[in-house]
Formats: sequence, structure tokens, C-alpha cells
Amino acid sequence: MGISNFNDKDDDENFMQSYQNGSRNGHPVSTKFFLFMIRTIFSKGDNMCLKWLSGLSLGLVICAVAGILVLSVTAENNLPPPLSEFDSFAKAKWNSSKYARLSRTAGKIFLTVKVPNGAPDKAELNCAETQLDLTNFCGESLCFMVKARAKDVSTPEQNYNGVKFMLNYKARNGNEFWPGTADLKGSFDWQDIGFIATISESAGKGRLQLGLQDSSGTVEFDLSTLRVFRLFPRVNRNYKVKYPKKIADTPPLRGVMSPHSFTDDDLDTLHEWNVKLVRAQLTRDWGQSNTDRELSEYDQWLNSKLDHLEDVFRRAEKYGIKFVIDLHSPPGGRDDIHNMTMFYNKKYADHFVKVWERIAKRFKDNPSVWAYDLVNEPVQSRLAKYDYWNIQRLAAEAVRKIDPDTPIMIASNDWNSAPAYTQLSPLAMDNIIYQVHMYAPGQYTHQLIHNTFGEQGDRKNFIEYPGMIANEKWNKEMIRKHLQPVRDFQLRHNARIYVGEFSAIAWAPGAEKYLKDCIEIFEEYGWDWTYHAFREWEGWSVEHEATKPSDLKPAKEDTLRKKVLLEYFRRNR
Repeated sequence: MGISNFNDKDDDENFMQSYQNGSRNGHPVSTKFFLFMIRTIFSKGDNMCLKWLSGLSLGLVICAVAGILVLSVTAENNLPPPLSEFDSFAKAKWNSSKYARLSRTAGKIFLTVKVPNGAPDKAELNCAETQLDLTNFCGESLCFMVKARAKDVSTPEQNYNGVKFMLNYKARNGNEFWPGTADLKGSFDWQDIGFIATISESAGKGRLQLGLQDSSGTVEFDLSTLRVFRLFPRVNRNYKVKYPKKIADTPPLRGVMSPHSFTDDDLDTLHEWNVKLVRAQLTRDWGQSNTDRELSEYDQWLNSKLDHLEDVFRRAEKYGIKFVIDLHSPPGGRDDIHNMTMFYNKKYADHFVKVWERIAKRFKDNPSVWAYDLVNEPVQSRLAKYDYWNIQRLAAEAVRKIDPDTPIMIASNDWNSAPAYTQLSPLAMDNIIYQVHMYAPGQYTHQLIHNTFGEQGDRKNFIEYPGMIANEKWNKEMIRKHLQPVRDFQLRHNARIYVGEFSAIAWAPGAEKYLKDCIEIFEEYGWDWTYHAFREWEGWSVEHEATKPSDLKPAKEDTLRKKVLLEYFRRNR
């Protein structure tokens, strides 16, 4: 059942029926219940980059009223069930600042924080706080929500101040996290506000803080409505994936991420390197937001890329190279906080399924196609009607009706990260390959890359591998530990795992050691893998060398990174 089968009137009911038919305990979301969360990263000093994936912070909103962002929920049962571990906030012990007071009205507990205009300590964190234990939720995405109203809350200097609804905790390595709401100020009536936090793998005790910071005015919280729930409930927990003999008997494949277009020399070189797998990316406008919204123009671009791929497959067939068709740029693109637009917009969700139907019809039975890679690095950091998991399921079902034989690849959330595998449920489908990307720690692999999209690297200093990175000792065993959720998933579900991307920037000290340690673990676990990237951007190229960004140039002889790859490409059969 494709999304396009739904009509507007019955969209919610039909979609959620499809959700449940897909064996996932989804939560019905009203058409009036649309969550827009502003992502802000709260971190401490130079640890900002580390919080990129570990401490998502978002404001929940549905409309803008007098310059504030608020959320409207139509019914309590539109939300997933709250976690029982956090069901007694109203009875909890709250430590209050001098401007905060608790009161009881009609059996409900209210927290009111009133900071006078001109108060000398207005800039302080004027909150009440309570302790909570996060130990049992490490690696999970939790959504925190509470009803609040505000009056004359002044505009703070930073958008993450104003009305504060924030979680604060430290991981065992000393890194501190502050996920919370943002852009809440002015006056608004009772509304649900909230945020999502992806809890660190080594979290312990934390503090939940409600009040004001760097603002005068009044805010009230109804503590009886304070609840916490999982963003991605797990299903199909004991499902074992089965593979046809042809796929099951194929040994691990090793290769590279593709250039944006192929020349004959590219294919000749890949053959010389003994590359057997190429992830062929259909991409444009990487790093930009609000792209690919005009679907007729998008289809023209995509069709031209597919024409090129079909020609490449024909030329490469004599070399025995297999290809993964990677829809790197989906219809609707990404929004300003990197979430994929199609997760929240039926128009683009429908088109996503149609695109994959078109690709499957065109490439079914093509001997060069190893797998269909449905979506690249999904990011879903708020509740969505067409969430990252379910939209992949719907596309997979549509593809399987057309092409029952070609493997389909499913991606984890949070940029296809390994930690997100703790939240990933397998599809109740066979011949599915599960993909992960490996760039951790991003401060090392992306160091001195001044980008604003995806992984963030250190912007000032060179970082060596192995060594201490973001207060942790990174070496082969730390890489193994980081990938453990993927390994657990593999063993639990009999899943074939594919590392679609991994890399370290050309000037990263010890990059060849990092690549070798990663590959040795991939090989130990029997995972397929493709290095990012071959003749795409020179910074990732193993045919280029550099000691710093300004020194990037073609290498006169094989780089150490290239030697590592060639060593393992020789194992391809």
C-alpha cells in the first residue's frame, strides 16, 4: 500500500492503518498535529561538535503567534504512551530559585516563575529543577513535553534562552549536554512545548529544568502534563531476515562511493583496483536546505542521472562491478534543520514512493545492480506522519511488488549513524540489507572542514588518531564500541550489514590507521563496505594528499590511505 493511495480526507486514518499493518506500533497523528522543532545544539566550549548527533535540541511548534513558537495538540491519545519511569513529576522533589513557586489548583500542581523587569539577576537560570535517572535510556531518543503559558517574556540575547524547558546531564567521560526548547518568548496561552533529546550512550543522572533565563516576565507550567515518551518504539524485535541463496552466498563486497559522473578512465581505474562494489550516488545541492521542491524539474534532473547510470552499468558490466543505486537527494530535500521534507509533507512522501517504483521498473533484472539504497542519511528529529522508518517500508513494499529479487537497503536515523541502531526496528521483510555510515568521531574525520551540514569537525587544531578526542580515547576498540549497536542488530536479526560510507579527511593525522582499524572490524564482522569517496571531492580522495587544507594536491605516489584500500580490495573475488 503506497502513500499515494490515501486521499486527503482519510489520510491520517489510512496512513496509521498502514503503519500498524507494517507491524510497527505507531502513534496516530492528527492532521492538526504537526510538529515543527527548532534544532539547537547546547554544548560546552570546544565540545560543541560532539553534541551534533548526541544531544539534539528542538522546539516543538505548530504556529507562530506574536513572534513565539508554540505547539497545538488535539488530543492526549495522539501521543505515544508516556514512559512509566517518568510518570510522577508532579509529586517529585523540585528545587526552586527565588523567583519560582509551586502551587496546587483543582488537584493539579503548577510551577510559576516570575522575574521582574529590571531584575539584576535576570540573566541567571531562574528555574525549578528535579533529578531524573537516564541510565536505562542510553542511546534512545526521548521526547519531553509539558503544557505552559507565558506573559510578557522579554526577548533574550540567545534564542535558546527565554522560556526554559531543558534537560542537563553529564556523560561518564565528562561531556555535558543541554537539550531543550528554543525561541519561546512573548505571550502565549496554554500550549504544549517540548524537545527531543538523543541520550548519550554513557548518560547517568540528569536534571530537568523549567523556568526563565535572560528574560523577565512570567511563565507557568502544568506539571501534571509533564511527560516523556520514546520517539521510535521498537517492533519486530525477534524477526530474522532471510536471504535468497544468491545473496547469502555472496562474500563481502568491497568498494567505493562514486563520483558524480563516470568516465571510462574511472571504470578502468576501479577495475585495476579490483573494486567490486560502487555506491552510485544520485545527488545534487549537497549541504543546501529547501531544495528539490519543484517536482517536475526534479524528475527531469533525476531522469538524466538515471540515463547516465544505465550507460555506466552497460560499460561496467565487462568488469563485473556491481552498483548500489543511491537516491542521495530525495524529492523535497531537507529543511533548515536537516530533516527530510518528505517525512512531514504528503506531496513529497508520495513522490518518493513513485520515484522508487520508477527506478525499480527501469532497473529490474539489470545484472549490474546489487541493491536499491532507498534514502541517504535520513534525519528525523521530531514526530512525523511519514517517519523515516515507515516511509522506507512503504517504498520497499512498492519496489518488492515490481522487483522481487534485488536487495533493498534500509538506513538508520541520525545521518545513518551506528548509535541510531539502538532505535532501529527491522522490516518484516526478507532480502533487506541494513546500512550504516561511519564518521565517528566527527571531530577527527571532518577536522578543519568549515561546513555547516552533517558531521562537524574541529575548526582550529589538528587531531591525531589514535588519541584522546573529545575526552575519550579513540582507537580500534573505541571504533568497535561505537559500532556495537550495529553488530548487535546484525546478530539479533541475521541481517546483512553494509557500511555505505566511511572516511577521514586527507589531512587528518593518522587517517590510514583510522581506515585500517575500521576495515579490520568490517572484515571481522563480514560487512560489505564502500569508502567515501572515489573522485568526488578531493578532500576525501585517496589519490590526493595534504598536510593542511590549503596544501591539497594530487599525490605523486600512492598515499598511505590508498595503500590501505588496495590491500583489502585484493580480497574481492
